[in-house]
Amino acid sequence: MSEDSFAADYEAARARFDAGEYAGAAPLFASLVDRSVLEPPLHGTTELRLYLARSYYHSAQLARAEEILRAMLVDNPDDHYALLMLGRTLQRQSRHDEAKPHLAMAKLLGGYDIDGPDFPES
Repeated sequence: MSEDSFAADYEAARARFDAGEYAGAAPLFASLVDRSVLEPPLHGTTELRLYLARSYYHSAQLARAEEILRAMLVDNPDDHYALLMLGRTLQRQSRHDEAKPHLAMAKLLGGYDIDGPDFPES
C-alpha cells in the first residue's frame, strides 16, 4: 500500500462522510482501519475508528458503532468523545441506564453540556 493510495482513500471516505453518505463511508473507513493496522506504513487508528463509529452511528448501525467505541475505550478509557458517542449510541438503543455512566464521564472529562431530556437527573 502506498502512502498516496492511503491518503486518496482517506479523502474519498471523508468526502462521503462530509456529504452525509454515512452508509457509504462506513465500509471505506473500515477498510482504512484494517489497512492501517496490518500494512506498513502503520498509521494510528484513533481518528479512523472514530470516523467509522460515527458513520455507523449516523447510518443507524448502532451495534457496530457500539462495538467500535467500546474497543476504542479499552485502548483509551479517558477519550471523552468516545464516551459521549457510546452514551448517545446506547441512548438510541433505548439503553438509558447503560448510557448514564458514559455520559457522566464525558461530561466530567470533556465538559459537554449533556443535561436535558436525553439525560434525566437521578
